[in-house]
Amino acid sequence: MLYLASRSPRRTQLLTRLDRPFRALDLEVPEVRAADESALGYVQRVAADKAQAGLALVAADAEAVVIGSDTEVVLDGRVFGKPVDAQDAAAMLRALSGRTHQVMTAVAVVAHGRQDSVLVVSEVSFIEIDEAAIAAYVASGEPMGKAGAYAIQGGAERYIRHLAGSYSGVMGLPLQQTEQLLQAFGVSPAAFTTPTEGVAHV
Repeated sequence: MLYLASRSPRRTQLLTRLDRPFRALDLEVPEVRAADESALGYVQRVAADKAQAGLALVAADAEAVVIGSDTEVVLDGRVFGKPVDAQDAAAMLRALSGRTHQVMTAVAVVAHGRQDSVLVVSEVSFIEIDEAAIAAYVASGEPMGKAGAYAIQGGAERYIRHLAGSYSGVMGLPLQQTEQLLQAFGVSPAAFTTPTEGVAHV
């Protein structure tokens, strides 16, 4: 059985596009960057932590394959995680305004006795965003719960001048690379006949 170790509705929506039945696991993994940890190392570790935590939850399933993913916005070496409040969200958007930043998404796939991963780095360029636009976007509530305080598939799309990389990766799950990982683990769409998706509370 395929499992997605994530509470993110965006990742659930994205994984559905790969035409494989799966269950989303309701779990929470600490996302705390160590003082000496690089942004690349951090996003890869968190994705692996999520996948391993998910595998531990479904350990009774000998055929379990678990996907863990993490996305971080990085500008000048600084990691922009999820904003803690509206003020924090506005500060992130001001910092990103008129600049090009990186969006790093790591995907880890694990099974009993096996693990593999991939890292996808995209570059996103914002136009200059004025204070009124920032205030309105923050007031919409969309920045909350999003790395970097924006959703590329939402209202922030109007501020993006250029994207180089993976659109789905910026959303939270790079589909082309995830597809390759699943195929490597023998999880192919042809192996299933009826889709089953949902949230597994374990």
